[in-house]
Amino acid sequence: MANRRVIFVTVGALALVLLFLSFTFRSVPQPIIEIKGETIVEFGPLPVRNTLLTSWCIVLFIVVLAWFSGRNLKWEPKGWQNFVETVIEGIRTIVVNTAGEVNGKRFFWVVATIMLYITISNWSALLPVFNAIGKVEEVTPHHFHEEAIVVKTSGIAFINLGAEVIELEVDETVCEGLADEGRERCIEEARAEAIAHAKEEHGVGEGEKLAIMAPYFRSVNTDLMSPLSLSLVAFAFIEFWGFSSQGVFAYTTKFFNFPRLFRGGFMGLIDFFVGILEFIAELARLISFTFRLFGNMLAGEILLLVMTFLLPYMFFILSVFYGLEIFVGVVQAFVFGMLVLVFGMLAVTVHGQGQGDDSHE
Repeated sequence: MANRRVIFVTVGALALVLLFLSFTFRSVPQPIIEIKGETIVEFGPLPVRNTLLTSWCIVLFIVVLAWFSGRNLKWEPKGWQNFVETVIEGIRTIVVNTAGEVNGKRFFWVVATIMLYITISNWSALLPVFNAIGKVEEVTPHHFHEEAIVVKTSGIAFINLGAEVIELEVDETVCEGLADEGRERCIEEARAEAIAHAKEEHGVGEGEKLAIMAPYFRSVNTDLMSPLSLSLVAFAFIEFWGFSSQGVFAYTTKFFNFPRLFRGGFMGLIDFFVGILEFIAELARLISFTFRLFGNMLAGEILLLVMTFLLPYMFFILSVFYGLEIFVGVVQAFVFGMLVLVFGMLAVTVHGQGQGDDSHE
């Protein structure tokens, strides 16, 4: 009993010390949150953003992992092979139990690929190299950021420990009412003035510059374009399944039922407008797919950055948030994949037929 009391007192005292250090001697900079991915390199007019570079690395990792997992298969799986087969068989079971044997075989490859890609993308963002190593990008009127830090290096850099974030205030209201070219020139002049004022106020000397650090690796799904790309791919497969199962005319009639409109009287008119509403709902899935994944992953990254800034020494508290993000990462992948599966079933199901019926195949 006495030993247990000593342990509790020691842990409590250590927690108070770490909390005091977190609020007094912060060793990490205030995070600069950018919703749009930062450009790493440009090939002519095509910019390669850090989220795109990260996605390439993740795809390469998945390819290498698949090759490594399948190069020496055993009839009786053990170790790593057993783990991989358990994951794949688990996804297949869910898909087949939901869509039936026939449709399950069609949907499985797409659903499994999406689930695994999103899970690995979300989990990889928790690695310490993410948002920590990047290039220094100077703030100029043409490449402007409302927040910046003072740096002395160029090229590759690590996150600047203890860096003070400087806010650049630009009054763009003075440029209102001007023509397009005049307004752009006015805004550039206002930005240049704000940068010069910030350098003078904060004593930016020779060899120093106001800049941001554009990380080489950033969570893929915190860039809106990445979830949108996945949504477009999922949407394309869903529509392909619908057209290939029901035929072009029958599937199109589901949304634009002109025969029913001209021959069904008043109820035909109602059915036609219901089809239009279904078409709008079909397009709205792109928004649902995109912003559900984007919003959850961006919020998680902001939470980790802010908590690391506020409590840099409270490792046991930060580990709780990391564990939460691991859970959220796989849940978001599961939700995205299941939505693709459910919408795929709706696409191949003939109106008035049960979703579990594969007879139309």
